[in-house]
Amino acid sequence: MTESDHRRRRITLADIASACGVSSATVSLVLSGSPAVAASTRKRVEAEIVRQGYVYNRSAANLRRKISSSVAVVINDLSNPFVAEFAAGVDEALAEAGCVMLLGSSGESVERQRAVLQSLIEHGPAGVILTPAEGSKVSDLQPVVGLHTPLLLFNREVPEAKWDYLGADNVAGARMATEHLLAQGHTRIAFFGGHRDSSSCRQRVEGYLSALAEAGISPEPRWMVECAPTRMQAATATAALFARDPAPTAAVTYNDGVALGLMMGLRARNITPGRDFAITGFDDIPEAHAQVPALTTLATGPRALGRQAVGLVLGRGNKPDLPARRTISPVSLVTRDSSLTYAHPLEAPAGKAAKRKSRRTGEPA
Repeated sequence: MTESDHRRRRITLADIASACGVSSATVSLVLSGSPAVAASTRKRVEAEIVRQGYVYNRSAANLRRKISSSVAVVINDLSNPFVAEFAAGVDEALAEAGCVMLLGSSGESVERQRAVLQSLIEHGPAGVILTPAEGSKVSDLQPVVGLHTPLLLFNREVPEAKWDYLGADNVAGARMATEHLLAQGHTRIAFFGGHRDSSSCRQRVEGYLSALAEAGISPEPRWMVECAPTRMQAATATAALFARDPAPTAAVTYNDGVALGLMMGLRARNITPGRDFAITGFDDIPEAHAQVPALTTLATGPRALGRQAVGLVLGRGNKPDLPARRTISPVSLVTRDSSLTYAHPLEAPAGKAAKRKSRRTGEPA
């Protein structure tokens, strides 16, 4: 075999062992850091590993040991700050468990999701954490993931799925946001952003509608505006809220990205968020408190959810026969300046509009 052929061929454990005059088992002990190998032998093996450029094939080793040191994470949108915080939590927890994260993104495409999952599953992960692309079905996932790899659905549910699920309390969160706007005196409240193909969006709409119903208010269908849950799409869709009179004076938005996009769209119409129009978000991304006005939102703790997701998916590997679990994480309302406004003072509770005028002008109420 020529030197060129040797370089093209993958160097194996046996090659290192043969060059050093030791067994493959000894080389394996050196790679695992075992103290059972004599210092002189360890030094000779390590030098040969460097000389030959051997790369440890962890997947093959895990296959032999019937374990895996990785977890696959497939999310729907890499640009979403909420997802970034969630992935950071996953990575922290996996590092503590001695594992690594295999990360992929579907870009909201069911076809792309299938391809990414198939590629990552080939690495034999201990489990999969998946935020499903909109429109995902069991039939899209089951043939790829198989029956034996633990799968945790995060943030979005899949109809008729029998896998574990972890998500924020979307219904309660949207209800709290709507009740907060009602308490500020708003009665013309929109639900803005997201697609009804997403279970999280449907659940947040459910919370919004239940709060309106408890207040005796009938929802206005044209104030329920769908759009992709991104900043730019939300800015473009803002016009739909003002297509006809009367227009809403406040909005519960699908997530913080949508809320920030709505702020952009309002400013383009010379409407000042937090003064002329009240807004709530959902997720409490790091950017929310730095906005002007700072965004009222629902804190979901995405980094903590990431850590929780790791515990659930690794735990499932130890208990494969237990029934699927649905874990709902509580959320909390964080009140900031974007929602403390009265676009129409006559709609505000008695005394509150006068107090607000006093704060603006310095005059006694």
